Amino acid sequence: MYQTLINLPRWAKAGILLAFDLVAIVAAYYAGLFLRLNDLWPEAWLSRSLPLVALTLIAGGVLFFVLRLNTIKLAGFESSAAMRTAVWVVILTVGGFALNLIIFSVPRTVPLIFGPILYLLVLGGRYTALGLLAWLSAGEAGKTPAAIYGAGSGGLQLLAALRSTSNYKPVLLIDNNRKLQGLRISGLKVIAPEALASNMERFQVSTIFLAIPSITPARRRQIVADMKSLGCDVMELPSYLEIIQSGGILKSLRPVSIDSLLGRSGVNLEIPAIAGSYAGENILVSGAGGSIGSELCRKLLEAKPATLVLFEQSEHALYQIEMELLPAARKAGTRLIAKLGSITDRKLIEQVLGQYAISTVFHAAAYKHVPLAENNELACIRNNVFGTRILAEEAAKAGVRRFTLISTDKAVRPTSVMGASKRMAELVVQDQQARTPETRFASIRFGNVLGSSGSVIPLFKKQIEDGGPITVTHENVTRYFMTIDEAAQLVLLAGTYTEGADIFLLDMGEPVKIIDLARQMVELSGLSVKDAETPDGDIEIQITGLREGEKLYEELLIDAETLPTPHPKILRARENTFGTRQFAAIMKKLAVAVEKEDVQAARRILSENVGLTQEEQAHLAS
Repeated sequence: MYQTLINLPRWAKAGILLAFDLVAIVAAYYAGLFLRLNDLWPEAWLSRSLPLVALTLIAGGVLFFVLRLNTIKLAGFESSAAMRTAVWVVILTVGGFALNLIIFSVPRTVPLIFGPILYLLVLGGRYTALGLLAWLSAGEAGKTPAAIYGAGSGGLQLLAALRSTSNYKPVLLIDNNRKLQGLRISGLKVIAPEALASNMERFQVSTIFLAIPSITPARRRQIVADMKSLGCDVMELPSYLEIIQSGGILKSLRPVSIDSLLGRSGVNLEIPAIAGSYAGENILVSGAGGSIGSELCRKLLEAKPATLVLFEQSEHALYQIEMELLPAARKAGTRLIAKLGSITDRKLIEQVLGQYAISTVFHAAAYKHVPLAENNELACIRNNVFGTRILAEEAAKAGVRRFTLISTDKAVRPTSVMGASKRMAELVVQDQQARTPETRFASIRFGNVLGSSGSVIPLFKKQIEDGGPITVTHENVTRYFMTIDEAAQLVLLAGTYTEGADIFLLDMGEPVKIIDLARQMVELSGLSVKDAETPDGDIEIQITGLREGEKLYEELLIDAETLPTPHPKILRARENTFGTRQFAAIMKKLAVAVEKEDVQAARRILSENVGLTQEEQAHLAS
């Protein structure tokens, strides 16, 4: 019975709810007449009320779809849905009252009595149905009782998925939000985490699903440790990308592993090798407050370096990462130094590298947003190109043993100022290697990082929450994706492999089509895409056109062959570069253009030396 009900098509469920609401309208008018006239069967007034009831039924049916009550899932009928239902009732009440003044079908107070009764009937019907579904679900034999930690959108999506096809039977919701505790959501009681122990035996909970993928690794470790101490199996709901790649929520559920508790990805990146390489080192991370830089710092503290210098231009970002890392630094016995400044400040760079005897540099500071860089070309070039040169030169002078540049796949045959500036930064590093072989220089090149600032998934999520539309620049645009954990660990591990002038890249698998990603995120949110085939859908996907400098697809290699490294997922590339004198001449021309603030000359120099030809750009856009 339960499976039959929940497997009904969406239109059938909406039809049942609409039919109930229309019956509730008739019942509410009858109840209003009864209460007003104190007559169980006011026959004369019943016949006179037919026009008003009929018009209210028509208006109720139309408003049911106008207010999109048909899109509200019964399992997700909470405060926002109750508010939309209240709007529906208020419109019918006010409209009925005004209409009754004209045609006088019933006593004037009846429509006012009708409104509250209708609202109670509709809400009562919904919650009664939820309770019935929960009762039917609880009666299913052979299913494992489970609790869901997280009563937000992720938890409710998982609840609906578990009730539909899973071998698990949800019996409880757990949440830290005190405003939710004690409520019943989708037929399940919400309890505080500390109340789980007293409820486990009563509800026979043996498995807990962690449905809050956005929490920090430290918070995840704490929650899982608490849950496991109760003797429960703990499963986690991963990121949007992992859900999509695995084919849905249920297929992506996984046991919580040690790696995931530490915030690590599924790719085994040999953490012992990282720990052995950076233990006791004096390390500087530029751009330490950014998404990649901050994750690098977190991972480095696990290796217990002697000193970790957080170098950051943003005061707010530096303060945040310092406050976050101080407890871990104390535990690791690492001296944590926060330095505020720009990589274009040569004197400051020289002073910091010398004062703390830095032996390893991870250079993550960069302006990376393509549209912003297109409109702020000179600032991008100063920071990404000349800032890298200053940091690389001073690192070599200070005797730094390893220098690793964080690059991007947009540096490959770039069509944007940002991509071209990052390719020039790679060339700066390679040129510095030729000048100072004592320091081992390397570049790490990878695709889009989920969780970084500007990542497409948080953008799509926000657009879905706002009711759409989702904006995609081109229907054929594709991108490589990796998790921020993979990115950080790739950088740390590849840094141990460098022999000098290396470019490392990660085997990132197949690229993802962005419009497919958008569609699947809409569906994972329990909604439907609004298009020509489904005009009644919830979220529209709009094609906005490629932005200036944006490519249809990204590449990881220019023209080099890849060479293996000790790790099968990390590849090494040796790419052709300029001679020392030739590159010095290019940099001199670029410096003059930047100093004179000649944007066109700077763009031309980048295009002539690292950008695409017009024919190649036309090919990419076709």
